[in-house]
Amino acid sequence: MKTTQYGMPLMGLGTFGRTGAEGRDAILAALEIGYRHIDTAQTYETEGECGEAFRLSGLKRSDIHFTTKISTENFDPGALVPSLRRSLDRLGQDQVDLTLLHWPSPRGKVPLEVYVEQIGEAQMLGLTRNIGVSNFPIALLDAAQELLGDIRIVNNQFECHPYLQNKALVDHCRRTGVSVTCYLPIARGKLAGDPVLEPLAKSKNCSVEQLALAYNMARGLSVIPASANPDRLRTNFAAQALELTEADMAIIGGVERGTRYIDFDWAPQWD
Repeated sequence: MKTTQYGMPLMGLGTFGRTGAEGRDAILAALEIGYRHIDTAQTYETEGECGEAFRLSGLKRSDIHFTTKISTENFDPGALVPSLRRSLDRLGQDQVDLTLLHWPSPRGKVPLEVYVEQIGEAQMLGLTRNIGVSNFPIALLDAAQELLGDIRIVNNQFECHPYLQNKALVDHCRRTGVSVTCYLPIARGKLAGDPVLEPLAKSKNCSVEQLALAYNMARGLSVIPASANPDRLRTNFAAQALELTEADMAIIGGVERGTRYIDFDWAPQWD
């Protein structure tokens, strides 16, 4: 299984919406298929399900890469570290592999230095092996790293798929040694029927969704598709075996539309 330079598998499982017993069973099914990178968040309310599925799987802790994200509601002074301790309790773990700031503070309500310094403290306390950010454009990413000094931001998670390839941000992350995780990597299923991607998928004997996943992994980016359907979990996972030529990459790279599916009026100014 291919990983980033920081040891995170490129193929991961998104767990948004995987709540309750049904959600736990879907996460467990993914672990049985072979997923070893589990992505959750405080706002998803799936940390407990992730922890329970892991315990039921019988896997060793060293087999799994756990990522969680700190809600912006826990950015106030003194709030972040206790919130991460609660996340660890829900996961049943002493440490996660990666903790991300889920979004920049909406409309700058909490100053950047307040919550960035707290996530650095969380790493120094050993609550998380690595730290990173999510939905941070270039300017905020650089400002956060400057505040942290020698403590390294190792990951930026943001929306990235063939219709929104975020090339400027991806390139900047590459230049600065920050790995990238792509959420919504199959564009909410909107790629089906694409007049460019469908013929290419047919020629490769795969689906357009598999093309999208393979494309970002070929770029060295992690992907975290989410599904509760065992068949879809398997086909997503199988995208790791799909090999793309330079010509294939160029074709997929040409369908960029700048289409963003997750946005809010309080979101940062995107690159």
